Amino acid sequence: MTLPNQDGLSIREAQREFTAGVAYLDTATYGLPPRAAHAAMLAAERDRAAGLMAPAALDQAVTRSREAFARLLGVPAERVACGPQVSYFVGLVAASLPAGTTVLVADGDFTSLLWPFAARGGLTVRSVPLERIAGAVDAGTGLVAVSAVQSADGRVAPMDDLIAAARAHGARILLDATQAAGWLPLPAGPAGCEVDWLVCGGYKWLLGPRGTCFLTGTAEALDALPAAGAGWYAGADIWDSVYGLPLRLAPDARRLDLSPAWQCWAGHAPALELLVRVGVPAVHDHNVRLARRFSAALGLPPGDSAIVPVEVPGGAAGVLRSGGVVASVRAGRLRCAFHLTTTEADADKAAGLIAPLLAQG
Repeated sequence: MTLPNQDGLSIREAQREFTAGVAYLDTATYGLPPRAAHAAMLAAERDRAAGLMAPAALDQAVTRSREAFARLLGVPAERVACGPQVSYFVGLVAASLPAGTTVLVADGDFTSLLWPFAARGGLTVRSVPLERIAGAVDAGTGLVAVSAVQSADGRVAPMDDLIAAARAHGARILLDATQAAGWLPLPAGPAGCEVDWLVCGGYKWLLGPRGTCFLTGTAEALDALPAAGAGWYAGADIWDSVYGLPLRLAPDARRLDLSPAWQCWAGHAPALELLVRVGVPAVHDHNVRLARRFSAALGLPPGDSAIVPVEVPGGAAGVLRSGGVVASVRAGRLRCAFHLTTTEADADKAAGLIAPLLAQG
């Protein structure tokens, strides 16, 4: 669920804020910064070089990012924690589980979601095909951990069926929205998250620099997490929490924060605020429409994802790059990702370069 867009920005208007000189179909690897976000990050680094960086002032960028992410998902800002990486927050969830818990995951999911459970020890990690994950939830399942959208090929998890199955069997859900937040409507909202925890790396579809990540969820589930990485930035009063005991953590999700790389957050706040102005529904419609346009041009079936995998001969990514199109190869296929920054001309240019490669076999 998302909140209404009260300060609207059209897709076309938003696209003027980006400066890439290529047809960029690689947001699933990293997102492009809007001009204001890029400028803000560079300004923070220039201030550091000049000896003028003001950390307390840069805290405002963390607050703005937290609030913009909360608005984007439709959750209260006090239920959003900020950190650097997905695996840190997943590790907190893994640490909170009782020994012997069975964790159900999807085959081939991203390792930052899988490995914290495998590394913890004392847990049973059961992997099944994504298409069967809802049906695989049973009375012995303690947690389902799955990506909302698969990194390798863009498949969208059956979230409604999965949520229903988990609730029926008393299992909790951890949803990794790194490949989804920013374009795909997600099961979160002011009435309460439909999943227990939702984690999201910020450097892909949320258009931030690498080094930003968010965790949200239900109040009950967040309270169950240990503040295992607690430092001064998790304090109730950040700048009065730098020395000494007693422990004085923030009373909300901020108790799970890690000390920020300020320049990264300076570069993320304007990007998130731009996405909020455009709104997830508009971005979703734009992305899926372009993905389907691209698929149709190549004779591929229409899908429901912003990511389209294409079986092409080896070296295809290099051929595209030499032609001014940027995409990546994942799991043996060319992975083409369509986002707010992508235009119809970009999609058509990519299809025009790929079509001869498909004809070659």
